[in-house]
Amino acid sequence: MSLRFPTLVFDIETLTDLKAGAHLHHLDLPEADVEQALTKIRRQESGSDFQRLPLHEIVCISGLWIDEKGFRLFSFSREQNTEAEMLAKFFSIFEKKQPTLVSWNGSQFDLSVILFRAMYHGLSAPSLFDQGEIDHQKRFNNYQNRYHHRHVDLMDVMAMFNGRNFQKLDDIASFLGFPGKRGESGYHVPKYVQTQQWLKLTSYCEGDVLNTWLIYLRWLLLKGQLSQQDHQQWLQATIDYLHTQTQQTEFLQVWRQTSQYTVFTAHTFAAKN
Repeated sequence: MSLRFPTLVFDIETLTDLKAGAHLHHLDLPEADVEQALTKIRRQESGSDFQRLPLHEIVCISGLWIDEKGFRLFSFSREQNTEAEMLAKFFSIFEKKQPTLVSWNGSQFDLSVILFRAMYHGLSAPSLFDQGEIDHQKRFNNYQNRYHHRHVDLMDVMAMFNGRNFQKLDDIASFLGFPGKRGESGYHVPKYVQTQQWLKLTSYCEGDVLNTWLIYLRWLLLKGQLSQQDHQQWLQATIDYLHTQTQQTEFLQVWRQTSQYTVFTAHTFAAKN
């Protein structure tokens, strides 16, 4: 067996929607105080700063598209698009193609946020959210069902669908000899947006996509859907492609270093790389 074409590995970055949050909680406060108030409310509700999914405003959607022609790494960000425009562009991919979707925690976070935010903007995305009401074949293989194969949420399947076994993307990427988040974290996203550091925002989001892609290749090797030779060829193809992506120069450099941390990955980078 081999990789299914096309495959789309994706990730989103978000920040708190202060306007929607203020409306939801009836906060009559200056904007500068709204976020602090929402954080306090959320801590009281859940003991965590992590906001409710509907209040996650999307500021970047990144993806790696893989098909017979090769790779295409892309990002839609706040630099040039409103949230509604980003979502519409993302949905258009599914209108044209029905890729195998790959994510890390996409079922519980990314797709759920996309659903709420699309409804907030009054958008339709039947190609992504139809569960068989329109296309009867999707009763048996759709993007929402955790046990179907149209969407592979790696965090979920690698935990064997047991929430107690969930792991962080950064931890598993580092564990397997991949770059991980390279010292960055999602906490930087609001700063990137506020200071209009769009390249840092998209490079960070694309980095998560690339880590997810590399873990997916290892997952396919584990399951026997890729042979050792095919797995190595896909790694080499990924390295060759990243040499053409200047915004991912650091990712490639760090990957060269982290590949030395495990015996299996020590020979990922041949002399020609």
